[in-house]
Amino acid sequence: MQAGTGLSFPAATAVDAAVLLTAFSIVFIAGAARRRHRYVDTVWGAAFALVAVTTATLTGGHGDAWRRWLLAVCTVVWGLRLSVHIARRGRGAPEDPRYEALLAKAGGHPAWAAYSRVYLLQAALVWFISLPVQVGMVAEGRSWAGAVAAVVGVVLWLVGIAFESVGDWQLARFKADPAHRGRLMTSGLWRYTRHPNYFGDACVWWGLFLIAASAWPALPTIMSPVLMTWLLTAGSGKPLMEAHLSATRPGYAEYAARTSPFIPKPPRKP
Repeated sequence: MQAGTGLSFPAATAVDAAVLLTAFSIVFIAGAARRRHRYVDTVWGAAFALVAVTTATLTGGHGDAWRRWLLAVCTVVWGLRLSVHIARRGRGAPEDPRYEALLAKAGGHPAWAAYSRVYLLQAALVWFISLPVQVGMVAEGRSWAGAVAAVVGVVLWLVGIAFESVGDWQLARFKADPAHRGRLMTSGLWRYTRHPNYFGDACVWWGLFLIAASAWPALPTIMSPVLMTWLLTAGSGKPLMEAHLSATRPGYAEYAARTSPFIPKPPRKP
């Protein structure tokens, strides 16, 4: 990392952490006032975009400009699309059952439980998962291997954003038809994977990591896509969603038996 006119990486990442803490605290105040902590889900994607813009703006003169702005554009496009989608999907919806259950079980003050276990946790996750973007923007180094990694990363990002966008659009269109109320989406991308949006999400972050890792100092940030993939497949993503669908959608067991749980594959034969 060379000397530049902008902030160094330690200073920039500290600012990122402060910005995230402020942003999620503001959302907490709004959510607590309206008793709708589901608002935090809408901010999730936008928070990554905020980190990307903040880092790109503050670190001018460090790293390679093409890598900085490629990472910024890819992160902002992904983050804002996700936030807009979640905002539209949740418009007028009641509180998320996950947060209702959390507050019901919380010992002590419910507001502090929500702030510490939801808002602060998500702020910390955004900061950690966005490390490839933060490091990649200030890292130095160009090579043929790095160029190949960047190209593969862009392709993977494109695959991911396509799976997320198309999967979300197909599901939204399916749910918009009153005839499908209470039914299970099993066509389109959902025929090949039970979670095309989660698969796309993972591809996006592996792609961003590869773009960042075109400069070797970003290689240690591989834990970012590893964590994101774990959250989607074994943490708060796939397991909770499948438990909900199993309880509310008839025929889910049969659908799950023939459909790949994550990586798209042809349906299994009965």
